[in-house]
Amino acid sequence: MAVQLGINPLTWTNDDLPSLGAETPLETCLSEGKEAGFAGFELGNKFPREAHVLGPILQRHDLQLVSGWYSGRLLERSVEEEIVAAQAHLTLLRELGANVMVFAEVSGCIHGEQQTPVHLRPRFPQARWAEYGEKLTEFARYTQQQGVQIAYHHHMGTVIESAEDVDNLMKHTGDEVGLLLDTGHLTFAGENPLAVAQRWIQRINHVHCKDVRAGVLADVKNRKTSFLDAVLSGVFTVPGDGCVDYAPIMQLLKKHDYQGWLVVEAEQDPTIAHPLTYARLGYDNLSRLARDAGLI
Repeated sequence: MAVQLGINPLTWTNDDLPSLGAETPLETCLSEGKEAGFAGFELGNKFPREAHVLGPILQRHDLQLVSGWYSGRLLERSVEEEIVAAQAHLTLLRELGANVMVFAEVSGCIHGEQQTPVHLRPRFPQARWAEYGEKLTEFARYTQQQGVQIAYHHHMGTVIESAEDVDNLMKHTGDEVGLLLDTGHLTFAGENPLAVAQRWIQRINHVHCKDVRAGVLADVKNRKTSFLDAVLSGVFTVPGDGCVDYAPIMQLLKKHDYQGWLVVEAEQDPTIAHPLTYARLGYDNLSRLARDAGLI
């Protein structure tokens, strides 16, 4: 597939903090996302999870299903148990034409706990890297057989957050496991997203374009807030509105013939950051960056 621009419904409603945008109907998200220029959406908590229901809704808005978050627990479950747990989600993605599944290991995660400082996140058990890598690779091999590839999402407040975590994950898994590059989460973690992308460009199969307000990041780190309180403070924004240097990342993706989605995923408080305004800003900035790099 050619590179396309998508958006996550976090601009309008929030899965980790459902009170944000709770009153906003799915139709508003979809119509405004399309109006802003996007070709597709990732799943959110207001999306029906049956293909025969969701498919016509997306078709009515001339939108594609990009992907959807899956909460993995391979540190706690067997591969067989994970396959059973993921099957309905995997089937929905496959039937609606999404070829990547956003996978994050959530065992012990704290990103949804508003009272827990994010720096207290769980650490990956070092003795289990080889075992975990084998299990995730086996699980990813199964999803590939279903026509969907894992896109592993490193995420604040989880066991795989830092560049070192990402490096360990990639070293211990096979090529069946793709990497979701999230510019915002790496920047929040104190890492350089370009450096991570350069190391693992051959594995990157999905990109979340989340920008970071440097001043807010410094403040929330100084106050040692939770992840959700950092979101409420406005740490994230759309690409081109923060401190992430996207141009070299886009150039790297072009050089290596990246063929996936570029997804605006910038959770903010919709009562402060007007969703359609930021959706338009995100689309305009991201399309310009992608066009300048020759990606679109």
